[in-house]
Amino acid sequence: MSRRAALRRAAVREWGPPAAAVRTALAERGARALALTLTATALTALVQLVQNQSWGYGPVRALGAVRAEDPFWSALLRTPLSLFVPALDLPVWGALAQILLVFGVAEICLGRWRTLAVAYAATLAGTLYARIGVVLGPEAFLGLPASDARVVDTGPSAAVVALAVYVCHQRRARFTGALVVVAMVVEVLVKDNLAGREHLAAIAVVLAVCGVREWLGRRTPAPPRAGRRAPAIRTGRRPPAPGAGRRRSAQGLGAGGGGTRSGAPPMRSWNFRRGPAQRTSWW
Repeated sequence: MSRRAALRRAAVREWGPPAAAVRTALAERGARALALTLTATALTALVQLVQNQSWGYGPVRALGAVRAEDPFWSALLRTPLSLFVPALDLPVWGALAQILLVFGVAEICLGRWRTLAVAYAATLAGTLYARIGVVLGPEAFLGLPASDARVVDTGPSAAVVALAVYVCHQRRARFTGALVVVAMVVEVLVKDNLAGREHLAAIAVVLAVCGVREWLGRRTPAPPRAGRRAPAIRTGRRPPAPGAGRRRSAQGLGAGGGGTRSGAPPMRSWNFRRGPAQRTSWW
């Protein structure tokens, strides 16, 4: 087998199931299959357009910017909108392309509500890690400097990374999932900043969820496969002989043995009448 054929087989095995699911969903439902993805992409583009205006920067920061120094409940209320606030120092087309691709595949493979739940859980995990890391300080393991308390969270990037890992686990694309995790680790090693660490926090939460799901799946017994007979339950009675049911149904007898063939009363021999004088049969 040539190297090109081996790579093609590996790619089909890795990306074939999600690609087939996407093609089927788009063929059956069209744009309706990507309702959440298209809404998220349009909302992110709108927020980016508004926050680059002189009159829109303040409202966007007040409603969707989450920092570690903010009060907890205030930051929690801003988390839903913060998912769609892209970073100002990065090109917005990159964020839109990531949302369109990763959210689209996740929405089709996981479902709309599970995609939204994983995205918000990842964003919230990054926000909580920033608060805990600032409290621990730079001297502690996984701690953060005090200056990171004033840095705005990552926006949609943490949700995109977490969804990519979750979909790879759900569709058994292990190589791609491991590649995403390694890329995020390398990002932190090359450029250690709050965004990279929030990405790792989101991945850690998603991997924990995947581990719990695997553990629960192993504890739950698998349903019987189609075509297999259920195990017989012993009742202490001897099973009927083969063909007994057919013979009884041919004779017109029911379960109690008291039925008749044609509805006529059962026939009785005259030899069993009472008294010998009443016998009319010579045999």
